Amino acid sequence: MNEFDVIVIGGGHAGIEAACAASSMGVSVALVTMDKNAIGRMSCNPAIGGTAKGHLVREIDALGGVMGLIADRTGIQFRMLNRSKGPAVWSPRSQNDRKLYSEEAIRVVESHKGITIVKESVVAINAENGIVSGVVTAEGHLIKSKAVVLCSGTFLNGLMHTGLKSTEGGRFGEQRATGITDSLLKLGFESGRLKTGTPPRLHRDSIDWDALESQAGDDNPHPFSFRTPRNEFPYLPQISCHITHTDTNVHKVLEKGFNESPMFTGLISGIGPRYCPSIEDKIVRFNDKTRHQLFLEPEGLDSELIYVNGFSTSLPAEVQDEALRLIRGLENMKMVRPGYAVEYDFFPPHQVDLTLETKLVHGLYFAGQVNGTSGYEEAAAQGLVAGINAAAKILGKKEFVLKRSEAYTGVLVDDLVNKSTDEPYRMFTSRAEHRLLLRQDNADRRLSEYGHYYGLIPEEMINMISARSEKIARGISLFSTKKIHPSKINPILESREAGLIDTPETIAKLCKRPELNLAEILVLTNSDEETADIKNDPYTVDQIEIELKYDGYIKRQFDTVEKLERYEGLKIPLTLDYHKVKALSTEGREKLVRIRPRSLGQASRISGVTPSDISVLLVYLKK
Repeated sequence: MNEFDVIVIGGGHAGIEAACAASSMGVSVALVTMDKNAIGRMSCNPAIGGTAKGHLVREIDALGGVMGLIADRTGIQFRMLNRSKGPAVWSPRSQNDRKLYSEEAIRVVESHKGITIVKESVVAINAENGIVSGVVTAEGHLIKSKAVVLCSGTFLNGLMHTGLKSTEGGRFGEQRATGITDSLLKLGFESGRLKTGTPPRLHRDSIDWDALESQAGDDNPHPFSFRTPRNEFPYLPQISCHITHTDTNVHKVLEKGFNESPMFTGLISGIGPRYCPSIEDKIVRFNDKTRHQLFLEPEGLDSELIYVNGFSTSLPAEVQDEALRLIRGLENMKMVRPGYAVEYDFFPPHQVDLTLETKLVHGLYFAGQVNGTSGYEEAAAQGLVAGINAAAKILGKKEFVLKRSEAYTGVLVDDLVNKSTDEPYRMFTSRAEHRLLLRQDNADRRLSEYGHYYGLIPEEMINMISARSEKIARGISLFSTKKIHPSKINPILESREAGLIDTPETIAKLCKRPELNLAEILVLTNSDEETADIKNDPYTVDQIEIELKYDGYIKRQFDTVEKLERYEGLKIPLTLDYHKVKALSTEGREKLVRIRPRSLGQASRISGVTPSDISVLLVYLKK
């Protein structure tokens, strides 16, 4: 078969989501990958989620994506990060079995009957009259399609560096992809170079574990997916990770290798990730710090490899070895594989629209590191958006665009399109203006209707989520009027040296007190039938408690969103000739022509477009 509705190039996290989403929507998909067994391979850390990234995984799941399900099936440690802070920044994270994750990803892809795995390498993307028509493989095969989703990861002209030694490849032991960049440049696209890195791997049996600080997972872990049965979770035995630190002696040894560092000698031209720097970069940028924290994380239940999280490096292997032996617990370590950096091509994301369709070629979509992002989760979120939109365009469904006020995924895409990037983009909770509304715990309530519309979430799941939302709303309403007598609550308050109450107070008001939680307040309602079904549902209790405790903040954020929606609703024709809008600033006009915003709200977020430019546009559009 040499013709499909959608071709997905690459079997990484973006490619998996794009292929599964498009297939679930009913179109035929070719997933083109150089190695079927590399589908879902975790190139760097075998972990999913983390601060803000966990929010993305929950959103992917709420929309009907598969990353959360795969992570739940293969997780060997689950933790909720930032518990000491407010619920807006609570973020789920899992340590995963690297081998099992890839095996489960392959199983999930193969379970989608509409996906055909094509084991070849794409060398060119074909387009006719500005419309994509298919791809050409290294074997000379032409595969035709109505849409193409490029999810090439770090493979486009990939070059790996350890010291002054450079090797062609997209990641350890795998070939790089050539030809695609050249074909896109011929079509008029701009490209750039970025780099990322990975730490050394150590042999498990060579580490003195007793000398290290143990870090266990949560006692009562939460799955990523709301579709994962709680009575079956977790599926695998749970393990601990361990913590150690570098010191000034380690830093001195590492500094000896700086004259052979590909980063410092100019051998690497690509820009690395600002927020996940290499150990040598940390030493230079944070020279006032005498130590840096490292996490020793198993690559799997049966794997002999230990991942040294926090020690990403491209220094010579012998320097890595010498420095590692000075770290507590690693004195007799055996380095199985040194760390390395990989440099690769990307395409600055101002060249895509909010649907992730390219502006130059209709039907061509970019997702993942090709857009300048870093991280599995950012890639997967983009893959899902691109896959849905590719299929939606073919099926005549409305395009899928999330607002910043709706999802971290919306923030991610909006940032990429409007601000572009010249360094690897990573998601943080601070990037979202409305993060109290975009919590990881309410992703299903926020987004599952979209997943249902596009055929990714079944009817029975939507009904379950709807019933849960109604129960939460009922609980909030009930607890805003239902009162607790002082004689019941005062003993608890007194035991915590908190102020007592003289008259009955509503559950909602009591819940706002930092020393109280809703679950213990509801115990005081005893056999009350009104609250019985809520008390027995921990998820609902947690959701109601957050809504009640942060009620004022949540309302203010909703008010802010409502005001901003005024600009989002003012659409700008994509064909607008900005050269006719004479009063625009020169930089503003250049950026507007480059980005082609869809609304005045989007235009206002473009770097270089001033408030006066927005006022000029507003007047012009009214005319």
